[in-house]
Amino acid sequence: MRRALASGLAAVALGCGGHAVQLNSKAVPVGSRWNAVLSTPAGLTGVVQVRGVGWMQRSDKDSAQTQAHVEITNAAPGGRHPWHVHRGQCGTDLGILGPADAYHVLKVGGDGKAKDDATLQLPLPMSGQYFINVHASAQNMSTIVACGNLAPPSR
Repeated sequence: MRRALASGLAAVALGCGGHAVQLNSKAVPVGSRWNAVLSTPAGLTGVVQVRGVGWMQRSDKDSAQTQAHVEITNAAPGGRHPWHVHRGQCGTDLGILGPADAYHVLKVGGDGKAKDDATLQLPLPMSGQYFINVHASAQNMSTIVACGNLAPPSR
């Protein structure tokens, strides 16, 4: 029995690539922040297929501030995409959360990836509906290349 158990554990370790999981003691638990998975809206399917993730959480430095984060992949290298957290849901925009100039333009690298962080001078919302969107460009803000609804913390 012990030999079978040891063999089974070895197979599980090897099946997982044999890499140890590294824990970041400073990481904020996913359950304590708003989280989103971003994708290209259906109307642009076949034209672009941008994917990504995003979140917002209470700032580690000041509880009166909110940190927002977005990462995208599969974007055109060299692209520059404005992004924002908005009130409402994808397709039902109720306005940007905080000032628009708190968000930096995403600058897509040669690998099709970009990420950015924003600090909003307001406390983390505890209720409501929010989403993250990524615009085609500063000259084409009406075209959304990726959007994701933020799911509330599980507190």
